Amino acid sequence: MGTENVLRNLQLVDGRRVDIAIRDGVITAIAPPGQTDGECGLDCSGLYVSSGWIDLHVHAVPELHPYGDDIDEIGVKQGVTTLVDAGSCGSDRIGAFYTESLKAATKVFALLNISRIGLERIDELSQLEWIDRTKTLAAAAAYPEFIVGLKARISQSVVKDSGIQPLKLARRLSEETALPLMVHIGSAPPAISEVLELLRPGDVITHYLNGKSNNLFHADGTPLQGLLDAAARGVHLDVGHGTASFSFRIAEQAKQAGIALNTISTDIYRGNRLDGPVYSMSNVLTKFLCLGYSLEEVIRAVTSSAAEWLGKPELGYIRVGQQANLTLFALKAGEKQLKDSEGDVRVAQHYIEAKGVFANGSLITG
Repeated sequence: MGTENVLRNLQLVDGRRVDIAIRDGVITAIAPPGQTDGECGLDCSGLYVSSGWIDLHVHAVPELHPYGDDIDEIGVKQGVTTLVDAGSCGSDRIGAFYTESLKAATKVFALLNISRIGLERIDELSQLEWIDRTKTLAAAAAYPEFIVGLKARISQSVVKDSGIQPLKLARRLSEETALPLMVHIGSAPPAISEVLELLRPGDVITHYLNGKSNNLFHADGTPLQGLLDAAARGVHLDVGHGTASFSFRIAEQAKQAGIALNTISTDIYRGNRLDGPVYSMSNVLTKFLCLGYSLEEVIRAVTSSAAEWLGKPELGYIRVGQQANLTLFALKAGEKQLKDSEGDVRVAQHYIEAKGVFANGSLITG
């Protein structure tokens, strides 16, 4: 048996304080402070702990430009123990990405782009012949534990003259593979109403808080009936902040309308990590604290809610007997300026800062 490590004096988001004992990467005890013995103890006073953060929308293929980055730079170094690459790869290169993902400290899943070329171009759905049914079905069958859904970017700059047809083809591929769709929404055409009609329970709308004219809210701030209907039938709403897809104004409208906060994701890649407005998962989470969501609601949106969509609920909880999959973070007092995708600024009075993860049997910081 290996050495038992104890992370002492941690705080759960519900306010309870605990020590967590870990041996050989497995949680052996969760107890009130001081009630757990262990050979090696680390004082974590002042830090919160949650199950490992899950980012449901990233771009983690470093050689792709502009939408690419290194897995661990946007994973464990951000406090994110599990990430989902959101369609960087189609069938042409998903195998190479799978092989590369195995080298990372971060756990990686992928959404398969319905275009075989993926994000080698940013108009990957402008030519319908790039949607290769045979290759898509073969890729989904070859990597069933890695590929968790299909990705279709349905906005004018991506589909060009193809209109709604790529999404109709994506719907058929979803049915044939039994995989859900994540649909990127943005500028029209196609109109957002056409997109919403094609979504089914378990599908994901990403960028649902974007401030573009083709968004999910009327001019008076009330939600479109199509959005309400989609949410009622089980379509999942994902933030997907990104460079151009998060508006404080729209997020305030969504909160006022009682639209449920499902998952918070970053749509992070090298450009918006280094130059903003994303910067980090911590920064995006802080924006939702600033909007008035509780710490519990915010953390749930990157832990249990994301894990449930993935069909891997064990990733969203901290339990004795399971592999330690933890994020350590601080909630700090102090002003922090936050900018959305439209240049709108809010000032937070408290902010979240990731401090490390416990994953793969060891504590990783920085």
